[in-house]
Amino acid sequence: MQDDILRLAYEVSRITEEKVDRIDRVMKQTGMLAINARLEAARAGEAGRAFSVVAQELGALAASISGIGGELRSAIASNIASLRTAGSQMLVDFKGTRHTDLARSAVEIIDRNLYERSCDVRWWATDSSVTDVLEAPSAATIDHATERLATILRSYTVYLDLWIADSQGRVIATGRPDRYPDAIGQNVAREDWFRAAMDTHSGDDFRVCDISVNRTLGGAQVATYSTAVRAGGRTGGNPIGALGIFFDWAPQASAILEGIGLSPAERATSRLMLLDSDHRIIASSDGQGICTDHYPLRTDKRESGYYQRDGKLIAFALTPGYETYRGLGWLGCIESQMLEE
Repeated sequence: MQDDILRLAYEVSRITEEKVDRIDRVMKQTGMLAINARLEAARAGEAGRAFSVVAQELGALAASISGIGGELRSAIASNIASLRTAGSQMLVDFKGTRHTDLARSAVEIIDRNLYERSCDVRWWATDSSVTDVLEAPSAATIDHATERLATILRSYTVYLDLWIADSQGRVIATGRPDRYPDAIGQNVAREDWFRAAMDTHSGDDFRVCDISVNRTLGGAQVATYSTAVRAGGRTGGNPIGALGIFFDWAPQASAILEGIGLSPAERATSRLMLLDSDHRIIASSDGQGICTDHYPLRTDKRESGYYQRDGKLIAFALTPGYETYRGLGWLGCIESQMLEE
């Protein structure tokens, strides 16, 4: 609606300019005819005196109408300029507010989803098959843990794999050893998710790493959640290893961006993104720069808002977190083309 109002203002301005120009041209022609008529009347002498008076009045009328046309042009131009300014600002404010709300909605949805992942990892770390394989590793306990992890993966399709690593960082069981055989025996002692898990203070704690590309999992983009596996599955038990769960990021993020409530026309001129706390692009509707590029977002220390840059409107919103999940400082962001005159 706002786009239509602004386009109408521009069209009214264009038509008005065109019509006033035509009036001006007609009056200039009329003025020239009046001058020519006066010259001919002067040549005719006494016989042309009456016609000279008519020609003079016609010239004055043409000048008067030209003056009115000029005043009309000035008045309309001034009002159209005000209408354009007001319409443009109205469009920016309406679109900016709406896109900010949509950006916030996108990041809220993903954080609600990831909150559930934080619950999953803490729950599964207490499973007896997970604690048994770390307390008494053997072919039997490894098989049982593998079977149990595979069962979980069949039910929770948002994960690529689940890994159990011993206290030294060696992966001893996974849920998909056939699909990702390189994971078994891998040393993850230096990986962020493992070290963060082993630093947790109790079974109520978890850690989550920003989106990264995991080569062992086929180069997939993953959000990795982890926590320490504790002796006996007790909340206060000593860490005996770590559980890492790998959230299949790309399809989930894509589904969220596709679900943002933009019309087809809006979507055709917009880029929808999720950014991490460093403004690195972790999801984008155009598929460009994911996990490699940083978006030049200017927040001016605001948690949400919008601004214009190079003919584009940029709207953003910082995650508010969800329940006990505070989030990682991610932002939803929508970049859209503004209406051109």
